[in-house]
Amino acid sequence: MVKNAVYGPLILPFSSSSGKPSGPAYDDSGLKYYRIPSTSLSIRNVLSILLALLVVLLFGHYFQLFPRLASESNSRASILSSDSQRFWGPYAPYYSVEEYQPPPNGCGITQAILRLKHQQLQRHGARFPTSGASKEIQASLQKLLNASKYTDMKLEFLRSYQWHLGEADLVPFGATQSFQSGVEIYHRYGHLVDDYMLPFVRASGGNRVVDSAVNWTAGFADASGQLYHPSISVIIPETETSNNTLEDHMCPNSRASVDEANIWRDIFSVSIVHRLNTAAVGAEILSEDIPGLMSLCAFETVFEEKESQFCDLFSPKEFQAYEYYQDLLKYYKTGYGNPLGRVQGVGYVNELLARLRGRPVEDRTQTNSTLDSSPITFPLNRTVYADFSHDNEMVAIYGALGLFPQMHPPNPTRTDPRWTWVVSRLVPFSGRMITEKVQCFEAGIPGDYIRILIDDAIQPLAFCGAGDGLCRLEEFVESQIYARHNGAGDFEKCFPE
Repeated sequence: MVKNAVYGPLILPFSSSSGKPSGPAYDDSGLKYYRIPSTSLSIRNVLSILLALLVVLLFGHYFQLFPRLASESNSRASILSSDSQRFWGPYAPYYSVEEYQPPPNGCGITQAILRLKHQQLQRHGARFPTSGASKEIQASLQKLLNASKYTDMKLEFLRSYQWHLGEADLVPFGATQSFQSGVEIYHRYGHLVDDYMLPFVRASGGNRVVDSAVNWTAGFADASGQLYHPSISVIIPETETSNNTLEDHMCPNSRASVDEANIWRDIFSVSIVHRLNTAAVGAEILSEDIPGLMSLCAFETVFEEKESQFCDLFSPKEFQAYEYYQDLLKYYKTGYGNPLGRVQGVGYVNELLARLRGRPVEDRTQTNSTLDSSPITFPLNRTVYADFSHDNEMVAIYGALGLFPQMHPPNPTRTDPRWTWVVSRLVPFSGRMITEKVQCFEAGIPGDYIRILIDDAIQPLAFCGAGDGLCRLEEFVESQIYARHNGAGDFEKCFPE
């Protein structure tokens, strides 16, 4: 028998964080849902969300095709898991940075693990370039297309090349990534699920984020043999007037610096500019064209599911330099390099603390008090949570938590082998942060412990423990002073006086 979530609400997008849920309504199937009033509801967004849900309900078999097709094609599998793509920055497909290690027997102190609680924060799957990036890429590409002649056979394909990428939406491979994530999470944490304790799923309101969440639930259902069918429980709109802990738009005073990244770009791109201008006569390629042209390798590969011919225009060493360029951009956008970067992750951290402790959310930053105060839209008793977000917001959350600390600011003129702020390991397409709550016995007394994994790599959590990746729950909570103090005054700096 198919099991359905007993809470099962769908919160449609709304434009104001002060809106309150109306009374329950029922759809044609009798399923109860809750609607948030909206004064500026986007019909396009509503239709896309409803269509995505309809696809899962009526055509779930379709979503199962992608993983099968991927597993049946050895060439596709090798392309989409090659080492070269690990230098594509935020456009790298997800991969496990380390092999997943379950909590050690006795939590490392010879006691038995009794229970585990799982919380997942995941970036949407692979997508087309955004509209802004698309325009920049096409402007640089046009320079190559306008060349009077090509002197390198690697550029010959440009003679018949036509632009064929969309904008911002998921590509089929991105849908597969989310589906496979749902499968993986069921196999790893399925023992936490039963008829009345299905995963509680939230998504930021962007189409690609919602679509990723839909595909994740389909993968989870498929892995369970269609026994469990989780649904998206809350969709938080991405409007200027909506409080949203899954998207970074609530700090208008935040100013991302690109100066450091551009210094490095102008250094590593010198030889590339010379080579391309020699190979494409009259193209007049400049340093600022190089990152966009290199990103075409990633965007075309994840769309076509075979290696793009643009990848052959650059060496592995040049892609390593490109990775560092992307590292610098993220570090100074919502990471530690921006004074108002990590404060944008405070609201989510306080929601995480509330779930871990089973207590109401205490926050005065980005959280939506209407949603977070309701046991329907923010339950505290679930065993599996899955939230879907964007890379910039996840970077801010890492910073707010104190993950990936750097001993000193990055050097914009050269790379450092000790550098651990590597974007392709932090927020690749479908990248994820998993928080595990583990209960152990010590001297016969039970205690709760926390582990955090980023793309399956266990984080040391030295700020609250011995650096072995395990922290007592109370010590972890105590360590989150910055979030518990609502950003220590930084959130107020986000807004004009």
